[in-house]
Amino acid sequence: MSILDTIVKEKKREVERSPSRPVSGADLKAALDIRGGLRDFAAALRHPKKGSVSLIAEVKKASPSAGVICPNFDPVSIAREYEAAGATCLSVLTDQKFFQGSLEYLRQIRDAVKLPLLRKDFIIDERQILEAVEWGADAILLIVSILTDRQLRAFRSLATEARLAALVEVHDESELERALAAGADLIGVNNRNLKTFKVDLATTEHLAERLAPHFTSQSSARPLLVAESGIHTHTDVLRLANAGAKAILVGESLMREGDIAAKVKTLLFGPA
Repeated sequence: MSILDTIVKEKKREVERSPSRPVSGADLKAALDIRGGLRDFAAALRHPKKGSVSLIAEVKKASPSAGVICPNFDPVSIAREYEAAGATCLSVLTDQKFFQGSLEYLRQIRDAVKLPLLRKDFIIDERQILEAVEWGADAILLIVSILTDRQLRAFRSLATEARLAALVEVHDESELERALAAGADLIGVNNRNLKTFKVDLATTEHLAERLAPHFTSQSSARPLLVAESGIHTHTDVLRLANAGAKAILVGESLMREGDIAAKVKTLLFGPA
């Protein structure tokens, strides 16, 4: 059993402990009204604050592959540093068991910064989408490899109805085709194979070629490509941008850095 299988199995247990209830677009809209509105995650990515590539900076304490990444973890302080450094959006890990994340971090960070927030978790049930809204997310992650086509379409439709952004994550051609068939307009290419945890930036380059006809479309709804994982240097960023990525999601290489502002600057613009 892969680590991804183990995570999804545990996630099913967590969901089963929640009260069973259907979730509609109206429920999501009501939750948004209660919390006070939405920050436009997708629009922010299309208009980077610094440089030519938007940065989704990740608030992440640990991972199954790397262990504890940031021992002195202060999610609010980190989020504020990211915002000051010029991040476009933030990704907040909320999985507790495997990433030492928390939904509470999402709420705390929303109160502390003005950037759009992505709930980074393994979503397998619509109740988790409602949770994401209630705790402060403006976007959710939908991982194609852990969802059926029906779930993918239904979850993305729910998000769209409530104007919640859905970053649809793929790793290979088959998953990309499924994402496009579901109408995804934010496509995240994870350079990390979630079954083996091997990282290869060529994954984005390969799938970007498959997306090239969609990039040339004049439609404002053309897919936006987000490159995820394995991004450590400005050279990596240039490589991914040249392939067609308009945004990058970076966690580990930023979280390990003592000076977040300096690392963001180096990542986006290169060494001084």
